[in-house]
Amino acid sequence: MSVHPMILSGRGVTAVLGPTNTGKTHYAIERMIAHDSGVIGLPLRLLAREVYTRVVEKVGHHNVALITGEEKITPHRARYSVCTVEAMPRETTASFVAIDEVQLAGDLERGHIFTDRLLYLRGRGETLLLGAATMRPILEQLLPGITVVERPRMSQLLYAGSKKITRLPHRSAIVAFSADEVYAIAELIRRQRGGAAVVLGALSPRTRNAQVALYQEGDVEFLVATDAIGMGLNLDVDHVAFAQDRKFDGYQFRNLNPAELAQIAGRAGRHLRDGTFGVTGRVDPFDNELVHRIESHEFDPLKVLQWRSKAFDYASLAALKRSLDAAPTIPGLARALPAVDQQAFEHLSRYPEVADLATTPDRVEKLWEACALPDYRRITPAQHADLISTIYADLVRRGAVNEDFMAEQVRRADYTDGEIDTLSARIAQIRTWTYVSNRPGWLADPTHWQEKTREIEDRLSDALHERLTKRFVDRRTSVLMKRLRENAMLEAEISVNGDVFVEGHHVGQLTGFRFTLATGGDGPDAKAVQGAAQKALALEFEARAARLHASGNGDLALSSDGLVRWLGDPVARLAASDHVMRPRVILLADEQLQANAREHVVARIERFVNHHIGTVLKPLDDISRAEDLEGLAKGLAFQLVENLGVLFRRDVAEEVKSLDQDGRASIRKYGVRFGAYHIFLPALLKPAPAELITLLWALKNDGLDKAGYGDLIPMLAAGRTSVVTDPSFERTFYKLAGFRFLGKRAVRIDILERLADLIRPLLQWKPGAQPRPEGAYDGRRFTATTSMLSILGATPDDMEEILKGLGYRADSVKAEDAAAFLASQGVAPAAPAEASTEAAADHDDADASGEGEPAETEAPASVEPATAEGEAAAPQATAEEGAEAAEAKPVLLWRPGTRQDNQRQGGRHQGDQRRGGPRQGQGQGQGEGREGGRKAGAPARGKRHDGKPEGGQRQDRHDRHDRGGKPNAAKFEARPPRKEKPIDPDSPFAKLAALKEQMKK
Repeated sequence: MSVHPMILSGRGVTAVLGPTNTGKTHYAIERMIAHDSGVIGLPLRLLAREVYTRVVEKVGHHNVALITGEEKITPHRARYSVCTVEAMPRETTASFVAIDEVQLAGDLERGHIFTDRLLYLRGRGETLLLGAATMRPILEQLLPGITVVERPRMSQLLYAGSKKITRLPHRSAIVAFSADEVYAIAELIRRQRGGAAVVLGALSPRTRNAQVALYQEGDVEFLVATDAIGMGLNLDVDHVAFAQDRKFDGYQFRNLNPAELAQIAGRAGRHLRDGTFGVTGRVDPFDNELVHRIESHEFDPLKVLQWRSKAFDYASLAALKRSLDAAPTIPGLARALPAVDQQAFEHLSRYPEVADLATTPDRVEKLWEACALPDYRRITPAQHADLISTIYADLVRRGAVNEDFMAEQVRRADYTDGEIDTLSARIAQIRTWTYVSNRPGWLADPTHWQEKTREIEDRLSDALHERLTKRFVDRRTSVLMKRLRENAMLEAEISVNGDVFVEGHHVGQLTGFRFTLATGGDGPDAKAVQGAAQKALALEFEARAARLHASGNGDLALSSDGLVRWLGDPVARLAASDHVMRPRVILLADEQLQANAREHVVARIERFVNHHIGTVLKPLDDISRAEDLEGLAKGLAFQLVENLGVLFRRDVAEEVKSLDQDGRASIRKYGVRFGAYHIFLPALLKPAPAELITLLWALKNDGLDKAGYGDLIPMLAAGRTSVVTDPSFERTFYKLAGFRFLGKRAVRIDILERLADLIRPLLQWKPGAQPRPEGAYDGRRFTATTSMLSILGATPDDMEEILKGLGYRADSVKAEDAAAFLASQGVAPAAPAEASTEAAADHDDADASGEGEPAETEAPASVEPATAEGEAAAPQATAEEGAEAAEAKPVLLWRPGTRQDNQRQGGRHQGDQRRGGPRQGQGQGQGEGREGGRKAGAPARGKRHDGKPEGGQRQDRHDRHDRGGKPNAAKFEARPPRKEKPIDPDSPFAKLAALKEQMKK
């Protein structure tokens, strides 16, 4: 093969050198069309496409050819050719030749191709070499006589320091050097700033063009790219930010040198507009020396160019390998590292099947031609070599590539489903076959395959562009940015469900009278979006205010979180006021709800809240407004309202004692019940009133966030009569939900009153009278029965805790002693009763049934402890295997507490506390508010026999401050009964009692 000697003359060659934005490429185009023919070589297929379009605009498409490795547009008798440097002809008769970005002759991967073209290829009339000023010394050394023209940059390039990615200015390009990093940055910008276009070398030219157009046309304000943008792409970039400053150059990871950084940074600024460059928070700021060199374009000159022999010897595989390994003989040239084609050849030369085929110079040359297939798929050299081996075998044996094999490979790539990585892989696959179809002589029907592969690549590229745009671009921002640049009035509208649209794109949500901007609406267009939305919102607010003002109560609701909702949307929240039943209304509305409309809305919501409270809590509301109550009755009603419908009777014992029958009747007609343990409104012991009462208390006492808020209402709704207490809950919530907190268990208030109804006849029973009620003992004490356990839903252990909490005290006696006592009374011991499943009838206090109010008594003393077993049921015998009989458990005899209990407990208190056991009566003494009503010094009164314990307030108050030990177990002997005061036979109570006795007969 004849080889021209190396051209070492620079006559007729002009080097136009300088930094970016000097107009070099524009100058080359103008010079080329001034000649009758010309060829221009560019470093990227993307840039070749751009220049092709510009030349076509000047001379017509029929005069311009586009030639790249994957694409050929060759009109008949085209005068000008726009090529990638790899696709430039080795020889030409064209009058003009230009090679762009000649500094790439120093690139380790592609440099030898640029070196070959700038040394060998010449135009008949003019040759231009375009590139960086760093090429001047080496060009003058290699090409003596060359004319060098240095062009200054048309605008300044200034360093702007470090900025977070989310704070970069508009029209910024962010540069990274891996696809993963590019995608991660683009995703961040989409979330924070609305969207970004992406440009990577791995994308197909059509996809890259579409992404660049997305940025150039202003659909997005940010571009995330690899260093591909440094190769002459003409972009309207104002700022270049480096998110990385290291790259993999095909052989190793290394820092970019100043000249490479400047080549990329120089994309900032266009024509006479200045540009800036900087780094993101992921990269250390540039030092002052580096900044100065980039700003002043002062870089170390390129000292060597990459070179590979052009004198290929195809005599044999070994001869070709030796020629590829030849070293340059000219100073300034360095032998290039093996490129992709040479790596593939070295692999294939070791394949026996390839060696068997490559036996003649023509076949060796054909093998080298096949090795030029680019590795678009970025696979390993061995895998790439296998594909070349298959193609080469077909070329040698068949004279063309097997079209069945090619059809199968093309079919596998012909799918547009999948995500970005999948589509990118298919595009790389089809680009391989696009290259094959454009190689002369490789296919029997090249035109068919060129059209087919081009069509598939275009469809895949469009699909990839669509996926990239969908993933990294917020279309709302895209449209808005365009409209804002056009200074157009943005059109806004609001849907029936509150979605706010500007220019047809969802920008936020109107909920009630509050507008929330959609996610991603905090970018620079946010103010314009909000401004357009607010114009529509102003009218909508007025219309909504009018609709709310005219709406019925059914359209409004008060939720347990204190929010007032209108048709489901929150419009106000409640806050505490001076009166617990009259909470304050705070409107939830933006400032756009003007004064008059705002006042109408607030007034309507206040009317609803007052109506809702007055309806759900009608008994409480009625008694709070009662005007017919006087004196003690009025005071008791006031306390009942302040305590939201429940008073512990012992807290108001003196008031109740002093209340006459007329006063009781006046307050009872409002639904108030005087129970044994509570003064309460039974109508409020339901889920809806209890939930509202809990809310009102929580508003007054900052309780919405306290543990247990709202957790007890479902238990009330489920019909639970008692619940296991949770020590973490705010104890007041039990009372508000209608439960009495009694240690480990809380019991519904009305159920406790039914318990009193069961206890009352047991304490009123007289020994010797028949029949003896189950549980009666001696007329002063009783035992817990299964009926009591049933209505409470409690175990015997729970029963003991409950009774102690209510102020009853337990005397422990042996089971045989209890049986003997009952036998001495002429009464057979009753067998344990089955738990009753029938609800006991509700009873009011004694005077409600016409028996008169029994005398009030002092608070019971400290609870006398139970036995170690703590059982509250009748004695039961158990037997163990191998034992004759088990000892029967003692019987707990319950009685109302007395002052002596209190004194006895006081004498043991300190020692008991040291023992650490819980004291009796502890349950009701903790967290129940005003339970210790009577003062400690109140005089003692007689024992009561109506089922009510003797108050319990002294010890309860003491328990609030000292919740320590448990008194020792002790056995009480029955004391002689106190003498009853004689009853006036003329009193109405005596007459009622007599009538009752007659009815019993």
